[in-house]
This record gives sequence, structure tokens and C-alpha cells, in this order.
Amino acid sequence: MSSPTTVETLALRVQVSAFAGPTLPPGYAELLREGLGGICLFGPNTEAGEDSVRSLAAEIRAASAEGGWAPVITIDEEGGDVTRLEALTGSSVLGAAALGAADDLALTEETGRAVGLRLARAGINLNLAPVADVNSNPDNPVIATRSFSHDAGVAAKHVAAWVKGLESTGVAACVKHFPGHGDTGQDSHVALPVLDAPLDTLRSRELVPFLAAAEAGAASVMTSHIVVPALDPELPGTLSAPVLGLLRELGYDGPIVSDALDMAGASASRGIPAAAVLSLKAGADLLLLGPDKPTSLVHETTAAIVAAVESGELPLERLQDA
Repeated sequence: MSSPTTVETLALRVQVSAFAGPTLPPGYAELLREGLGGICLFGPNTEAGEDSVRSLAAEIRAASAEGGWAPVITIDEEGGDVTRLEALTGSSVLGAAALGAADDLALTEETGRAVGLRLARAGINLNLAPVADVNSNPDNPVIATRSFSHDAGVAAKHVAAWVKGLESTGVAACVKHFPGHGDTGQDSHVALPVLDAPLDTLRSRELVPFLAAAEAGAASVMTSHIVVPALDPELPGTLSAPVLGLLRELGYDGPIVSDALDMAGASASRGIPAAAVLSLKAGADLLLLGPDKPTSLVHETTAAIVAAVESGELPLERLQDA
């Protein structure tokens, strides 16, 4: 087992990867023992049902415990159109758009609590939800009904209520996709969208739900792979120090989680290991690698982070902080 103080172990600790299937592969068990930060569960991990997910989560925790770690076990469980635990049947709870339209904060909070109770029973400790994007662009191909509203104030109060309900169960929230993916016309899974709005507009629209989430005690915030020229004309938010610095300016001091680095918006032109280094440099703390990844990618990403520390590109203190 690596020493907790080695750069290699630190580089593993900031990564959350994923594998296919309902059981823990031996290679991933070994990575968890060595210090891998955690596992993100997707549909192929959960399709055998909640009992199977609970057993898998126990396997993950047991492997990490052998190395002296407590792993992040995370999932996208937004309700509505986006569910992993109910991937075969569809979600049994209302999605964000329906909740925003109903505009009943007690119902929204209870929905977040219902999701949290289900995740807690399954052994999951971090939910990559809710969506805090304001659905201000009707041509947006990826947010749409995942947003609570096209109105920033409505979205903000429902984000806060959903976070409150979820976190009352002991499951941490991760609000997404900072600084706001709602006013874009492309999907960052396959392209690099641009949010071409002035900073004043960002502050009065996109940032409002994220500020409400921070005030509600949201445990973490997820980045978005979109370019925001008002802040950084070149790098997507996940890799941009000015964009992630703005999140800290809002008063949020919890961990910043990258959206999946295998998405085209983050890594199409540079590869996942290089994107991981840039994201850490920019201020991200936990790196999601994406679904169904070989252990070799974790090793490659670890090697890239270690090399960046050794060359001085990535300060050791930044990695330690992450």
C-alpha cells in the first residue's frame, strides 16, 4: 500500500472512476486499496436492482477500508429524466421542471429527501444533483427539463429546497453545472458550448441558483465544460482558474467536482490525463473520469498528475488541498 503522503497516493485520491457491471473488478479493488478516491455508478452498475447496488457499494467500501480510506460512492440521481437506480423503469419521482412548474417548495424538499433516502439505503454518499442551471435557452439540447425553471429566482429557491431535502438524509449534494449550462445551444458531451453573456448577466441569472445552493449548505459543486468568454475566452470552465475562482468569490468553500473528463468539451483536444492536470491547476478538487473506464486510464491520469507536480506545472500544495 502506498504511503498517504506520497504524490502517487494524492493523485489517486482526487480521482473518481467507473467500470462496467454490478460487481467490483479486481483491478479496481486494488486501486481502491491504493487510495483511489471513489467510484461513480452508472446504469450498467445498477440495472440488477437496489440490493445489487447495496452489495456493490459494500464491496467498494471494504476495498477502500483495507487501504485505510473512506471512498466517495456517487451517482447521477436527479429524478425525472435522469436516473441510474431506476434506469430500466424510469424515475418514480418528479423531475426538476415538473417541480418548478408546481412551485411547491415542500414538495421539492420532500422529493430531494425521497431520493436521498433511497441513495442512503443503497450505500451511496454523494449525489451528482440537483441541476442549478437556469433553462434560459429553449434550444438547449442537454439541460431542458433537468432545470427547475427559466426564471433564476424560481430555480434558486427550488435548488435550495431540493438540496435541503437530500442532505437531510446524510447524502451529500453536488449542484451542477457551474457557472451555468442553461444558455447554451450545444451539448458538452459532444462539443464545446459557449456561454456568451456579460458578467452582469451571469451574476443576475446563472449564478443566482448556485449562490442559493451555497447558502443552503450544498456539500459540493460540479463544473461545466463550457467556455465563458466574459471570464476566460479560451478554456472551458472545468479547466479555467477564472471560472472556478468566481465560485470561491460567491463564498463557496467546499469541494469542486469536475464534470466527466471524457466528455468532448473537456478532453477532445487534449486527452483525459492532460485535462485532469489542468482541472486541478484551475481549482477542481475531485475529478470524474467518466463511465466504463479501464484501470489503465486511472494509472495514466495518476502518472500525468505526478509528472506535473515533479515538473512544477502543478504545485504540490494545490494537489494536497484538493
